[in-house]
Amino acid sequence: MRVTRGGLGVPGGGGVGGAAATAVHEWCAEHAVGCTDIDVWQEGSRHSAREEVDAAGDPDLIVTLGGDGTFLRGARLAAENDAMVLGVDLGRVGFLTEVPAQAVRAALDAVLEERITVESRMLLTMRASCRLEVPAQVETLLRYGRGPMLPPPRVRVECETGSDWGVALNVTALNDVVLEKLARDRQVSVGVYLAGRLLASYSADALLVATPTGSTAYSFAAGGPVVSPRTEGLVFTPVAPHMVFNRSVVAAPDEPIAFRVLERSGQAAVSIDGQLRGVLSPGDWIGVYAAPRRLKAVRLGPMDFYGRLRERMNLTDAPAALADGTAAPLWPVTTPPPGDLAHLALPPSPEDASWRP
Repeated sequence: MRVTRGGLGVPGGGGVGGAAATAVHEWCAEHAVGCTDIDVWQEGSRHSAREEVDAAGDPDLIVTLGGDGTFLRGARLAAENDAMVLGVDLGRVGFLTEVPAQAVRAALDAVLEERITVESRMLLTMRASCRLEVPAQVETLLRYGRGPMLPPPRVRVECETGSDWGVALNVTALNDVVLEKLARDRQVSVGVYLAGRLLASYSADALLVATPTGSTAYSFAAGGPVVSPRTEGLVFTPVAPHMVFNRSVVAAPDEPIAFRVLERSGQAAVSIDGQLRGVLSPGDWIGVYAAPRRLKAVRLGPMDFYGRLRERMNLTDAPAALADGTAAPLWPVTTPPPGDLAHLALPPSPEDASWRP
């Protein structure tokens, strides 16, 4: 697979991250692949995804060194340029990163030699009743993290705007879009619409729409379901709602989910993949739906999502179940599936290392 330019996203330059970044630069130099550091939380103003990938020379591959937060920033850039993204794991509880730091050179070799799978992940995009802006006083109060905030989303000028359908925003979310209260002492009141019809009006701390990829992030913490990243659908989850119906709803990929801030509500913040991007007032609305573009995530072999879920969430077996006899085996089968089950997606057992870089 021909890679001519790479982009490198890394949150810091020291320790394991610095050594991995050096390995990536050295590999690129050896294979005549251009490599530019991008989106590394430098001082100064943040730039849009388009500006960042243009400055990097339109990379074919973006390598992120860090945890899930760094991967999300890399995914935003990769989706903008229809590039592949490879996550190198330097985090602690990540679900998105693929490669341990010590294997980064072997992983890049696998990309070059086409010994990879490019996994297509659903992304979210948005329309809104108005352009998203963050008032200066709110930015000062809510500023967090190690760098400045992202600029307001651009408008997708190629899309029709106006009437009931609002403004098409140039937004890409791999995890979730969240509408949350600004004042600690006041919840937001929001009408929630699924597929164009009112589901219910909620009073809650926050309401969110997650992709299957993002189901293990904020949605999970709020009590939402764990959804396989291979699933197609949108997960709506209310956060601390003041009503009896507090369940998540999983919508089909072609069913949009909209939030309208009601008349007597306080203002609400809009966050996209954890980044504050705008503030809505009563009467404003946003519509969230599956984006036409997809993320190209590099996988070096079959993903053991449920094994990772058990490991990263530190799941333990019920004492009563263990007391009933022999514990359940981690891998109940070790032989190849029969012909009528050959179509099933099953991860390799730990003994099968043939897919590793």
